[in-house]
Amino acid sequence: MLTGYHVAVIGGDARQIEIIRRLNEWNANVYLAGFDQLNESFTEAIDLDVESKQVEKLDAIILPVAGTDDQGRIDGIFTNRLIQLDESWLKNTPEHCTIFTGITNPYLNELTDKVNRTLIPLMDRDDVAIYNSIPTVEGTLLLIIQHTDFTIHGSQVIILGLGRVGMGLARTFHQLGAEVSVGVRSTKSAARVYEMGLTPINMNDVKNENMECDILINTVPHLVVDSLIIKQLPSHALIVDLASKPGGTDFKFAEKRGIKAILAPGLPGIVAPKTAGRIIADVVSHLLVSQVRKETEDE
Repeated sequence: MLTGYHVAVIGGDARQIEIIRRLNEWNANVYLAGFDQLNESFTEAIDLDVESKQVEKLDAIILPVAGTDDQGRIDGIFTNRLIQLDESWLKNTPEHCTIFTGITNPYLNELTDKVNRTLIPLMDRDDVAIYNSIPTVEGTLLLIIQHTDFTIHGSQVIILGLGRVGMGLARTFHQLGAEVSVGVRSTKSAARVYEMGLTPINMNDVKNENMECDILINTVPHLVVDSLIIKQLPSHALIVDLASKPGGTDFKFAEKRGIKAILAPGLPGIVAPKTAGRIIADVVSHLLVSQVRKETEDE
């Protein structure tokens, strides 16, 4: 329970709806900005007025997964109003106020440093990333089924990267009967791929590797699916790039070769916003309770 906590939720997408619901269930005092088009769906919540004394009560501020832009503006799909996160009101929050964001940027880092507030980029946490890998894998399956005319079973699938998402993808496609190869750079990861009963691909020496496949899934956040790899793909192949924008694929070259390539970052918020919102809410709640417990023990 979060009785007595004061939490502001600012902007965002459908994931924030679930976060607000969970905060209300846990009896927190919830303040909202950027949700004026929801037709008063959350009657228990309070409209956040950054010019009022409300700001002085806040224990936490939850920003969208995308955070802010490089000028501190916050995007929200439930409002047409500009939301600006700046020093003038953030410094009026209590010193213990924690800022939660999905991802961060230089503006947000500099701002929170300047006002001496704790900033937690949730997508950098292993627990959030591992939980999010579940809807990411399901969303990837959905995309592939929608954009191919052949079964996953029996197809040749290459997954680039064996991180938290790559591991889930490799396991799932293998269980569905695909012939799975995984591109890795370290001998440790190659050993793990072998242990899983899959085929490792040495990404340090791609020119000597066979990259021909039916489905190519990239999870690496820099250019790896270049012309050298795309030239090896058959015309029916599908590339799904899950890396954050701009992705790790040479999309122009893929188009030139007639290869369908899809950039699909942020799948949890698209295919399962309720689950994705619950993941964030659970982690934020745990961190807030742990924070207060620590402060109590220090007194």
